Amino acid sequence: QVQLVESGGGLVQAGGSLRLSCAASGSIFIINAMGWYRQAPGKQRELVATITSGSSTNYADYVKGRFTISRDNAKNTVYLQMNSLKPEYTTVYYCNADVTSVVPQRKYGYWGQGTQVTVSS
Repeated sequence: QVQLVESGGGLVQAGGSLRLSCAASGSIFIINAMGWYRQAPGKQRELVATITSGSSTNYADYVKGRFTISRDNAKNTVYLQMNSLKPEYTTVYYCNADVTSVVPQRKYGYWGQGTQVTVSS
């Protein structure tokens, strides 16, 4: 199986920055895409940003120009650089990985446990 370990969340003041990291480990697999999603209490999980193995990115409209997603294939890690943070961005952020296992050859989706981001005003 694949495990996703998130880090980098915490408490910051409005206007500050954070960089979230998510490292994938476990059985032999191929990462097709990784991304970040957020989920506030009582709401559904929603897209923040994704990045494919070919480095194609996709961002939610509300974070365009403010967040940057990147990856390091050698470390099986995806990052989310969060700049100019606002209190509205306070929530739990979850790492997601779309992977293909080697044996058997199947596609799977995995989620991390989530990391809390709190932006104070």
